[in-house]
Amino acid sequence: MSILLEKQLIDWRRELHRHPELSGEEIQTTQKIKAWLAQYGIEASSHGLSTGLIADIGSGHPIVALRADIDALPIHEQVDQDFSSTQHGVMHACGHDLHSSTILGAAILLKQNETKLQGTVRIIFQPAEETYSGAYEVLNTGILDDVSAIFGFHNIPDLPLGTFATRSGAFYANVDRIKIRIQGKGGHAGRPHETKDPIVVAAQLINAVQTISSRTINNLDTCVVSITQIHGGMTWNVLPETVELEGTVRTHSPEVREAVAQKLRQIAQGIAFANSVEILVDWDNGPSALINTHEWAELSKKVATDHGYNVVDVPLYLIGEDFGAYLEKIPGAFVSIGSGSDFGLHHPKYQPDESLIFPAAQYFARLATQALESIQQNIEVRNEQ
Repeated sequence: MSILLEKQLIDWRRELHRHPELSGEEIQTTQKIKAWLAQYGIEASSHGLSTGLIADIGSGHPIVALRADIDALPIHEQVDQDFSSTQHGVMHACGHDLHSSTILGAAILLKQNETKLQGTVRIIFQPAEETYSGAYEVLNTGILDDVSAIFGFHNIPDLPLGTFATRSGAFYANVDRIKIRIQGKGGHAGRPHETKDPIVVAAQLINAVQTISSRTINNLDTCVVSITQIHGGMTWNVLPETVELEGTVRTHSPEVREAVAQKLRQIAQGIAFANSVEILVDWDNGPSALINTHEWAELSKKVATDHGYNVVDVPLYLIGEDFGAYLEKIPGAFVSIGSGSDFGLHHPKYQPDESLIFPAAQYFARLATQALESIQQNIEVRNEQ
């Protein structure tokens, strides 16, 4: 049975990989997952979601949740394999096809032992993680309002196969986007004194914002401010009217996040005043930092050790995950599992080792089962008191 299920999960992963769909467009993906679950007697519903599914296994309370993401990226695949993407310019370059097949496997294993579950496991196939909106869509359905704990994972290419990592507290980062528009006065490049040159202002601003992390924020706190785009000017001998900048800020605490936003605006206002230009700062909050609950992070590691994973300590990650939105509302833990790819996430040559799928499916079925048992034990202890 195990060998057959492992083969089935890999086949499903390859089917998803051949036909990736972008965030919010996962219509065929949703239909396939629903049909595959139905083959094993698992009924899934959209609960009002445009794409994505939710299924319950077991009955009654408590309820714990397992989440997989299902969307792909606008990347053209450069891996030559039998199941390469058939959608030009779209690829599962982050491994959400792996995640989906893993949690499909966990759902099937849980269904096989449904009568032994001490509660309900709610399975979430979430859309639109790459646009950081899917978790909020699921939360807005209210379907997680009575969930006691939630778990999810991401494959990590630079971790070897069979390696597991998580940590209590902060794990993944706040990921925020900044857009800055400098409105100056253009003119002839040979007569710069008649202009208010936004390119010179942009250079000052770029240098100044680097002092936020080095001189404003405690060096023991995580803070990265990166300007990643500059747009200004149309030709070689004309100073432009405007320059637009974009970039990202990565932090791990709400306090540091707010401090960076305030300091960025202060710097912009000061430079604008000094140069007689207008600087508009648009701060777009992305996914919140992923803060694992200590109890559930420790259980996740214990189950991983018992399951045979090589459990390692990891530093803070500066990538983002909208799973953080769940952890703002619900206790839980997010974990990393090694996928051993030579190329990293979001790379057109990303090629993870799909043999991670079945062991990970077994792991999550075991984790959900033990989480329910742990909650029930705590309830019994409280009742005795």
